[in-house]
Amino acid sequence: MNGYSKIILFSLLTICGPFASGWAAERIPVFVSIAPQGYFVQQIGKDLVDVHVLVEPGADPHTYEPKPQQMVALSKTQLYFAIGIAFETAKLPKITAVNPRMKVVHTDHGIMKLPIANHDDHGKKDEHGEDHHQDGLDPHIWLSPPLVILQARSILTALQAVDPANRSAYEINYKAFILDLVDLDAQLRSAFDGLKGSRFMVFHPSWGTFAHTYGLIQVPIEVEGKSPKPAQLKELIERARANRIKVIFAQPQFSSKSAQQVSKAIGGQVVIVDPLALDWANNLRQVAEEFKNAF
Repeated sequence: MNGYSKIILFSLLTICGPFASGWAAERIPVFVSIAPQGYFVQQIGKDLVDVHVLVEPGADPHTYEPKPQQMVALSKTQLYFAIGIAFETAKLPKITAVNPRMKVVHTDHGIMKLPIANHDDHGKKDEHGEDHHQDGLDPHIWLSPPLVILQARSILTALQAVDPANRSAYEINYKAFILDLVDLDAQLRSAFDGLKGSRFMVFHPSWGTFAHTYGLIQVPIEVEGKSPKPAQLKELIERARANRIKVIFAQPQFSSKSAQQVSKAIGGQVVIVDPLALDWANNLRQVAEEFKNAF
């Protein structure tokens, strides 16, 4: 797509930039919880918004503590886009207390989330989920392009509400972003054509919603948010062998020790995939290629 690389570069530079003492001239100050959201907002807001990501790259969003300078910046922002991760449940009251005028937009509103399955569920739905997802539902809705289409509408509506003078510009950007998402979804469906039901093993169950979208099955190593015990690890190794799994996927925010143990036992390898990557669209393409190669 024409100008796509420029958009990505602009997004990365904006999101990664250090917090300044003041906001960029005439741009709407916006906060998001995680980097992929920053990408979404940037596609719709372009140079009309100043996007800041709360959970810094490489940090674990389940346990992240906002830094003092971030709290100062939050006191000046107009919009906060939430996405339904556990971190927000714990921290949003504190964040809104420093800026009661800030509008919090829950971009996950109305989205049906999937139950999280443990490794011993064999595809069954988990009723309890992980310790850090107390409702038992998978919060990783940003990893499914069709669900991002729904989130994009919430972003558009919020931006138009706080900046009605640029309503048409946001609408144009939004429509272009939707076309990109439809195109990305088609590419991913094509990549997994004929692979329905294929299993992949991950340490942390971040990719369940992605797997459901494209007809795959995620096999997590974690058990209710914790590393597996020896007996559970043995079962995982046996399951990996039975399903001829040779690649274990881990992510940079968590230890890969258990993944390495399983990988060594099955004579496989560990591949790092990041569900929180800044370059969201290209990252999903690369992850899809890694999954496909593993099959």
